[in-house]
This record gives sequence, structure tokens and C-alpha cells, in this order.
Amino acid sequence: MNIIVKQPESPEELRQYFDLRWRILRAPWGQPQGSEKDDIEDHCFHLIAKHNNQTVGVGRLSYNSATEAQIRYMAVAEDYERKGIGRMVVRYLEQQAINSGISTIVLHAREPAVGFYQRLGYHLEEKSYVLFDEIQHYRMTKSLMA
Repeated sequence: MNIIVKQPESPEELRQYFDLRWRILRAPWGQPQGSEKDDIEDHCFHLIAKHNNQTVGVGRLSYNSATEAQIRYMAVAEDYERKGIGRMVVRYLEQQAINSGISTIVLHAREPAVGFYQRLGYHLEEKSYVLFDEIQHYRMTKSLMA
């Protein structure tokens, strides 16, 4: 499978990026379109994974400080799960963080994704918050120092 991972470069790619975030991370819980966006989108690094010109995976890196970044809004289209796309997006986000001088990445994983992130070297720290009164999240961290 030929997957291309890159930053969104056109209005259509950006539309597909936010649409996938909404369909996977918000729509199943009855959240309206627009709820997949927040106030810091313009200050973050966005990635899409594309297959046959369709966006099949997304992820975002935000900068919490000069040394810490956070992965958020990771999503893979249902038909493309368990094909290595999420792993590819995380690796690209980690490389972007390293290139930006970041030494630590944090994230808040949904409970079903904890094992995925552990396999990528993230350490489970603690329960963090519950989204939509039912989705338990866990704070996880990874040091990017060699």
C-alpha cells in the first residue's frame, strides 16, 4: 500500500483533514462539525496520511513549551486501521518535534489506544480526563533524547 505522509497543502486536503478528525473522534458521540477544531490550530503542525488521493490518517503536534510538544487528534479511517498508518503519523510527528528541538512528547490517549502508544515507546503516567462523560484518557509521555 502506497501511503504518503505530509502536511496538508491545499484547501481540499485541509478539508479532508478536519473531516476525518470529526468523523472518527467526534461524530460517533453526537458532536457537531466544528467540534474537531480548537483555538490553536494555526499554531500547530498538522499531518495527513494519504492513499489514492484520500486522507486516511491525521495527527497534530502542538508546542507546550520550548522542550515539550503534545500529540493530539490522532485518527485513522476505519478501513485503514491496523495497517501501520497511525505508527507512520506518530513517527513523522516525533521527527518534527526533534527537528524543532523538543525533548519530550506528551499525549492523552483514549483507553483503547494505550497499548498502541506503549508499543511506540510511550510510558503510561496516569488517568487524565474523561471526554463526553465516557471516554477515559490516560496521560502518556516519551523522551526523544537519544
